Amino acid sequence: MECKDLEILPLRKWVHHDGLTIIAGPCSAESEEQLMETAKALLASGKVQIYRAGVWKPRTRPSGFEGKGKEALEWLLNVKNQTGLLTAVEVGNPQHVELALKYQVDVLWIGARTTVNPFMVSEIAQAIKGTGIAVMIKNPVNPDLDLWMGAIERIHQAGIRRLAAIHRGFYFFRKTPWRNAPMWEIPIELKRICPRLPIIVDPSHICGKTSLIPDISQKALDLEMDGLMIEVHIHPNEALTDKEQQLTPQQFEDLINQLVIRATSPKSNDETLERLRLEVDKLDQEMLEILSRRMAMIDEIGHYKNQHHITILQIKRWRQMLADRLESGSQLGLDKDFLQQLLQLVHDESIRRQQIILNPHHDNTKED
Repeated sequence: MECKDLEILPLRKWVHHDGLTIIAGPCSAESEEQLMETAKALLASGKVQIYRAGVWKPRTRPSGFEGKGKEALEWLLNVKNQTGLLTAVEVGNPQHVELALKYQVDVLWIGARTTVNPFMVSEIAQAIKGTGIAVMIKNPVNPDLDLWMGAIERIHQAGIRRLAAIHRGFYFFRKTPWRNAPMWEIPIELKRICPRLPIIVDPSHICGKTSLIPDISQKALDLEMDGLMIEVHIHPNEALTDKEQQLTPQQFEDLINQLVIRATSPKSNDETLERLRLEVDKLDQEMLEILSRRMAMIDEIGHYKNQHHITILQIKRWRQMLADRLESGSQLGLDKDFLQQLLQLVHDESIRRQQIILNPHHDNTKED
């Protein structure tokens, strides 16, 4: 069964809410008082459908706070009984699942470091089989769409239909303003491949600091994502984990009030938008035709190099060409990073085609 055909219950039917789904709560459940005070403040805001809290917190190094485990689940059950909010916790193994179910947790999520391990995802899938509980799956640490989809499919095969993905950004070796680079193209592609799958965006983990959260939250809505998962702590400065990325309840409420929720589709009689889209379609077709002509010219160059025993790559030529194109593109208002990525893709394809011409009997297929 392809991802587009997965049977998934619409988010509104298991969150019991027709608007934007908001999941909020502290990074870690540190004390019953902290958990309850934060929950009551979020309940009073009227903005939250699911209350999240980290119960098991394995850190990168073992010297940090690693959660209260079973004790925190007892607190969370009290929160649920007093506020009526749905509750959500991260689970990393079948034992976590067993305890979470025992304490009536409504939603489980699988963290980024667990998603990367198909063995553990399979064990969790086996533990939840037949329960019908709601499950959310965070993207893996590294930008690997197949790994993300594999975890989603494994949980679906366990009979889970209340299913969602969480986009929390990806580790990226280059320095970026964010804790985890958003790389929006990956969740957008997931949405294209799995149109029934809700995608919740986690601005807290993408940003790593509260000042960046509003922009990422708004972008998530503008890209038609289905909800937000935001870390909120009654006293962020006293938080035992990730204090830099947790909002106060008041900051959270201000954020949600400032978000602009736009229509996901134009009015049926919007002639202006339709005209502009037709122009884009025409330009795209012209761009494809130009690329085709460019590749035909590349093939001609490849045959010339083959006849005259010239290497495929002349690095000096490539450097000069890249510099010239970047300068010209910048003058035309194109973003430099975007343009560099585009030119690199075209260059890679040009090299691949010339390799086929110069070495027709070798395996010149693209690497996985």
